Amino acid sequence: MALAKVCIGLLGFGTVGTGVVRLLTVERERLESRTGCTIQLKKVLVRNKNRPRKVLIDNRKLTTNSSDILDDPEIDVIIELVGGIDQAYRYILRALKNKKNVITANKDLMASYGDELLLEARKNKCDLCYEASVAGGIPILRTLTDSLAADRIQKMIGIVNGTTNYILSKMSHDGLSYEKALASAQALGFAEADPTSDVDGLDAARKMVILSHLAYSIPVKLDDVRITGITDVTKEDIAYAQKLGYTIKLVGISEVNNGTIDVRVEPTLLPNAHPLASVENENNAIYVYGSTLGETMYYGPGAGEGPTAVSVVSDLLLVIHDMKLGITGTHIFLPKREMHARKDNLVESQFFVRLHIMDQPGSFSRLTDLFKNQGISLEKLYQEPMVGQNAAEVSIVTHLTNKIQFEKSFDIMKKLDVVLNAKYFRVERG
Repeated sequence: MALAKVCIGLLGFGTVGTGVVRLLTVERERLESRTGCTIQLKKVLVRNKNRPRKVLIDNRKLTTNSSDILDDPEIDVIIELVGGIDQAYRYILRALKNKKNVITANKDLMASYGDELLLEARKNKCDLCYEASVAGGIPILRTLTDSLAADRIQKMIGIVNGTTNYILSKMSHDGLSYEKALASAQALGFAEADPTSDVDGLDAARKMVILSHLAYSIPVKLDDVRITGITDVTKEDIAYAQKLGYTIKLVGISEVNNGTIDVRVEPTLLPNAHPLASVENENNAIYVYGSTLGETMYYGPGAGEGPTAVSVVSDLLLVIHDMKLGITGTHIFLPKREMHARKDNLVESQFFVRLHIMDQPGSFSRLTDLFKNQGISLEKLYQEPMVGQNAAEVSIVTHLTNKIQFEKSFDIMKKLDVVLNAKYFRVERG
């Protein structure tokens, strides 16, 4: 169909919104050349029209009334960048009911209400695009639904939170404590004043929900994800992992096998040779295992004004393409398979154990006998005395073992009178 002009309404004018406006202004000629139509940013929803902006915009385009955008019959596409869940949900639902195509970068919303909103989009023959909700500038969602559509995805491992990756990188390379590394991340703007969602793993978990939905066509919910954050990771944990040839990263893991799915976010030891082990600072990466293609990795900046704005505007080009062909809403991706979460007794992994043990005759043999009696074999072991204390530091990596069996053994080990303290992390095989 002929399409002379596309009108856009932007909800939110924060960091990403500024990047979107900048791109639509600076790259306007190139974008219009690619789409073959005029792209007009008609209205922008803001809280304060008089606030100074980092990008030049006609003040008459600013509004504090969402109805000026959501109910304007001339606006074809809504870009939602207000964040949060409840208000954003109401905005997007109203936009779709008004037959407007929607683009969002809102991972929290899509992880919580994505299925419902996608169904509403299909019902109203509208596009609902959300590439920017996961991994910023990395086009991983479209890769899963388009480029890898012919393959059967079996597993994904992702560093999908730049804040925690920056913190762990500083702890690993600069020897900073968790508290000092977090303060550095906050000073540079990589972490919020309240970093809870990032450091507790919730942000990464929401992204793994979205990725799992698209990769497996399974309606994964946030409650299905096992989540452990990084607040208990110490620089000593990282140092001892390094002595055994590993790097600690907060990774999201999603895997299907024999009709079950296991999705988790947790600090994990990666062999130093693993491609994800070299992903540093605020960067993100997703490692995908396909049954036919094999292993591929997608790497790049995971957040920020520029990368996220690029993903948003790329979604805009897709929407305009669909509008021109009259096919909006026809390729909405909805889950088709039932969700069966894998039970812990079916989960197998290697584990890294770090403990302090009393330096006295028989202590070490009691430890090794325990693992032997529980049927758990050890792959790596490192021991050194603790200076000035009658104790030794012991680091262990087990062979592949059942999670339930390991946790039972770990609980018994902690109760041994020769064990002073202990903790463990999962190990991802290379």
